[in-house]
Amino acid sequence: MLILMVPRDNYLRKIRSALDRSPVAAILGPRQSGKTTLARIIADAENASYLDLENPEDLSRLSNPMLFLKSLSGLVVIDEIQRRPELFEILRVLADDSECRARFLVLGSASPRLIKGASESLAGRIAFVDLSGFDLSEVGTAEYHKLWLRGGFPLAFLATEDSKSCQWRNDFIRTFLERDVPQLGITIPAETLRRFWTMVSHYHGQVWNAAEFARSLGTAEATARRYLDILSGAYLVRQLPSWFENLRKRQVKSPKIYVRDSGLLHALLGVRDEHDLAGHPKLGASWEGFAVEQILSLRDTRDAYFWATHTGAELDLMILSGIRRIGFEIKYTEAPRTTRSMHIALNDLQLDRLYVLHPGQHTYPLDKKITALSIRDLQQQTSDPNWQEN
Repeated sequence: MLILMVPRDNYLRKIRSALDRSPVAAILGPRQSGKTTLARIIADAENASYLDLENPEDLSRLSNPMLFLKSLSGLVVIDEIQRRPELFEILRVLADDSECRARFLVLGSASPRLIKGASESLAGRIAFVDLSGFDLSEVGTAEYHKLWLRGGFPLAFLATEDSKSCQWRNDFIRTFLERDVPQLGITIPAETLRRFWTMVSHYHGQVWNAAEFARSLGTAEATARRYLDILSGAYLVRQLPSWFENLRKRQVKSPKIYVRDSGLLHALLGVRDEHDLAGHPKLGASWEGFAVEQILSLRDTRDAYFWATHTGAELDLMILSGIRRIGFEIKYTEAPRTTRSMHIALNDLQLDRLYVLHPGQHTYPLDKKITALSIRDLQQQTSDPNWQEN
């Protein structure tokens, strides 16, 4: 498997930790992100039973799922569980059965319905591992530009040529819209959802405006919001929530929206190679979204927000690290400078440190609490337990 060319030890540790603390663990993420490969590595190491619900033979073995699953022992892997969401109720019963000798690792392409079903049926009995594509810790910071252009889906990143990577990503988009969406129980015409997804790509890095999307689609705001939630639930779009508090300033409260994988963003925008990217008007927004994903992946946190006021002050990303607040401004320039907006964010949000993330070669101080941080030093900086104090 090509995917094995890039070690994913961090995710393997997360999955094993989830299995150690819960009777059921779930790996969720978009198709082709490497869920099956990781599960098979763990299954081979533990001589596990493996059920692929896209395999008719394995499906037939589940004609009486309670009886069959209860007869198994050790680790049991169930792949593509979104095809049989009713299995979550059975797993709940087995998780509470003291005579059951099995632990369960389930894999699924995420959807709001799937996550809701698992959370409700297996509350307190399931641990989730969210899987995304490759990040800088896996491919190395020297490959950051390739990762930015092609995105983190293993087969897109590892393609032998940019043109083949681009074709794979276009095929992925078509397959997701025409096959995966109907399999998730979502009845939206593929062309309608593609049009919406393309609109999101042109809004990448901007504040969500339901009314504008609804007008462009000729539909209700609630419908536009539903489309956004579908793509977010499938791990294909990120809604970065706004941070607001009593600052005696009018603050933006709608989320920012991003296409999570930069390679899919470029495919939707028609960006085929580095030349196209360098001349595209969304270059800066693309860099911002890529940087946001890398920071959140390396820090493994959900306590992340953006901040903006209606008078123009803003901060691209704020992470809560314990009681500390760490800010990030993301600039596509090799010589970033401090701005008035940065100083306003430092003071109003009481940031402990503000990093200006850029593609240049060097990391250096810009002010007492502001550091210009090279993308090449991002992994080292964020992996340091005292990173916010440096």
